[in-house]
Amino acid sequence: MIDGRELEEVSIGDYILSGGEPAALILLDAIVRILPGVMGNDLSGVHESFEGGLLEHPHYTRPQVFEGQEIPPVLTSGHHGDIAKWREAEAKRLTAERRPDLLRR
Repeated sequence: MIDGRELEEVSIGDYILSGGEPAALILLDAIVRILPGVMGNDLSGVHESFEGGLLEHPHYTRPQVFEGQEIPPVLTSGHHGDIAKWREAEAKRLTAERRPDLLRR
């Protein structure tokens, strides 16, 4: 019982788990990763998915073409303004496609 014990209910999402252990691990990971030094690079947690209310843009790495997927030319253009615009547009596109509820907030 939460009432009368000064506890706070926390949701990790809308799905069913086999028990409380997976939920406890998810909550533990979410809390521990914000502790200084845990992620190695303190800036790693600055630009996270949901940080700006949108899902994160796609990420690419080498090689230039992997399993038929090519890195979009804008990402290798060196033009930081165009790259930022592409990332924002992709974040909006993915959010509209996968989590339109986030856009209504």
